[in-house]
Amino acid sequence: MPKLTDRQNATYTAYSRLRADILNGTLPAGHRLTETAQAERLELSRTPVREAIGRLISEGFVERGEGYSTRVAEFAPEELLYVFEIRARIEAYAARQAALNCTPEDIARLRTLAEVMSARTPARSNADFDAIAQANEAFHRLLYNAAKSPRLQVIIAAVVDVGVVAWTYRSYSDRAMIRSAQHHEELVDAIEAREPDWAENVMRAHVLAAKACIVGLSVRDAAE
Repeated sequence: MPKLTDRQNATYTAYSRLRADILNGTLPAGHRLTETAQAERLELSRTPVREAIGRLISEGFVERGEGYSTRVAEFAPEELLYVFEIRARIEAYAARQAALNCTPEDIARLRTLAEVMSARTPARSNADFDAIAQANEAFHRLLYNAAKSPRLQVIIAAVVDVGVVAWTYRSYSDRAMIRSAQHHEELVDAIEAREPDWAENVMRAHVLAAKACIVGLSVRDAAE
């Protein structure tokens, strides 16, 4: 693996810290992000902060406003439901293809990531939430790759918002988090068994259960 340059390390540091602060609420939805303010706060130069914000925009954590302004993205309930409807269809198919094409190395890595999530569930700290969100993101990306379909990966990248998926963990109850962790474990079992129908059904249930959490969150917000 090539060694990262100082600039790449600084950009990754800026990206990781900004992403974590968005997920834990330090930088709330709608908060204006300026390169100067964030560079001073993170004690970094403006260039890595600019590059980090660019990556966060591409992942859906940050959105552009008028002119050159950027803000932490706001996830409207209607938008979230739409994203999960799409995920239920596309990711179920990806799981099916992964069960047919996954390598033993892919399966071992998926198992490790599922175990990381289970070990941190239910989350009791920001560190737990961050670890689960990162492992979940890595798990799903690896599963997409394991489907061995470049065209499918392009489609998923266009419609699955990484920021939305990571953010939703904050709305989970303990019961929902435990169920999600169990789904990941069962997905690996299904893929390892080379059972595409099983893998497809577990993934669909996994995504629809996440959608149900968002519906519950929307109802609570409307009642307050």
